[in-house]
Amino acid sequence: MTPDIRPLVAGNWKMNGTRENLDQIKAIADGVTEDMAARIDALICPPVTLLYVATALAEDGALQIGAQDCHSEKSGAFTGDVSAEMISDCQASHVLVGHSERRTLHGESDADVQAKAVAARRAGLVRIICIGETEAERKSGATLDVLGRQLAGSVPDDATASDTVIAYEPVWAIGTGLTPTITDVAEAHAFIRAEMEQRFAGEGAKMRLLYGGSVKPSNATELLGVTHVDGALIGGASLKADDFLAICNACVSLQG
Repeated sequence: MTPDIRPLVAGNWKMNGTRENLDQIKAIADGVTEDMAARIDALICPPVTLLYVATALAEDGALQIGAQDCHSEKSGAFTGDVSAEMISDCQASHVLVGHSERRTLHGESDADVQAKAVAARRAGLVRIICIGETEAERKSGATLDVLGRQLAGSVPDDATASDTVIAYEPVWAIGTGLTPTITDVAEAHAFIRAEMEQRFAGEGAKMRLLYGGSVKPSNATELLGVTHVDGALIGGASLKADDFLAICNACVSLQG
């Protein structure tokens, strides 16, 4: 972790969860105690169908609720899309943009991601901008080139530490059970930090950098202990309150 940066543990439920799963959000909200909230931020991003109910369940506690994607426009003829303003209207505080599944399955470019990031700030949301290399790109030695290109194209010029979080997720490690070596994670996060500091100076030094990709209770302490890893973006393990809270507690323990 980075000294003096408040960690963030975020869960991305993806296309999972119906009303019967709201008990897990309530259990997570109840598990984010005052002591935990004094040390870290905890966030769950459920599917949009549960967004408003989730914010209501969490409104009396410290658990924050976010969305998984947004459109770049405020409104219009975009059937099936959700604007950042609609997300904000649901009392959510964050939104993911540029997740690899959006980039690969929906063909989103860096420019598309940046436009969504601009929309998120316009609506008062904290944007979590996701970046990461594919297995082929890693094998070819292009990881840092890919990350540099994605950062340059996806992060708006007005980004600050208060409205922007960067999540590094190796595409090949998402949902596969595979994780890069600790050395690989450290190299990627050190590179991201250097790029953000070069571009945004002091704001870049304070931006939270999350690691994502098969994070679970059994490896959370090791991954979160890496320098410049300021939290985690969690997939499958965030669907179960016990697993998510175990990762949160691992993060708290590393705070000393």
